Amino acid sequence: MGPMSAATALPPLFISHGSPMTALDAGDTGAFWRRLGPAIERRFGRPRAILAVSAHSLTREPVLLAAARHPTVHDFSGFPEALYRLRYDAPGDPDLAARTAALLTAAGLPVHLSDEGGLDHGIWTPLRDMFPAADIPVLPLAWPPGWPPERLYALGTALAPLAADGVLVMGSGALTHNLRLFMAGRGAVDAPEIAESAAFRAWVAERSAAADWPALFDYRRQAPHAAHMHPSDEHWLPFYVAAGAAGPGAAGHRLHASVTYGHLAMDAYAFGPLAQEWVV
Repeated sequence: MGPMSAATALPPLFISHGSPMTALDAGDTGAFWRRLGPAIERRFGRPRAILAVSAHSLTREPVLLAAARHPTVHDFSGFPEALYRLRYDAPGDPDLAARTAALLTAAGLPVHLSDEGGLDHGIWTPLRDMFPAADIPVLPLAWPPGWPPERLYALGTALAPLAADGVLVMGSGALTHNLRLFMAGRGAVDAPEIAESAAFRAWVAERSAAADWPALFDYRRQAPHAAHMHPSDEHWLPFYVAAGAAGPGAAGHRLHASVTYGHLAMDAYAFGPLAQEWVV
């Protein structure tokens, strides 16, 4: 398969991966993930690789995990034993890591290569349902949560040639993420959604569809209940990397919308001119 044009590039994704327990029972979101992988392959063919940007792989400057093989990392504690028995050991892609490093360097961005590997649960949880064979190479990109949305979007824009060449760029985090509500025991898994979550999600959907990136970059001030839905924003920021990988100014299309615990949004987005064509 030769390089894709801008009109046929594989749309980058932002996935909300939810609680680690999602790996055992993902509910509606898991059903969506199980449809999503086959939908990608039907429309675009099998991804050459997956470049994953997870809320759980954070560094001071971008780091590409260039190992030839990635073991499953159970980066959590206090959960049922069955969760620790789950595996998603996938091949890496050292050649793609080198190419990606060159793209980031050409864009004037710092980047480091590491021969270490491993997939945190923000990566392997959705991929187990999307591509269960675990045979597509994965390249994790650890990223700096201190960068503002505009710079993370520019990081994504530097990755756009990869999306145009059949690499699935996937940001993994959460559309809303307030652990204080969990600590307070707020809501059963099927609790009704709180008003603050609904308002924030609606604002993101509207501004993304309109490609209103000035507003989205300024989400902390403009989005309703932004600080309440993201007291810290490491789970939200991968959204901007994925969006930038579709190319400057691309709109975002919400592919999936659901909420667990009344406040943890599981929404997923695709970006670019073909995002709205997906039937998932």
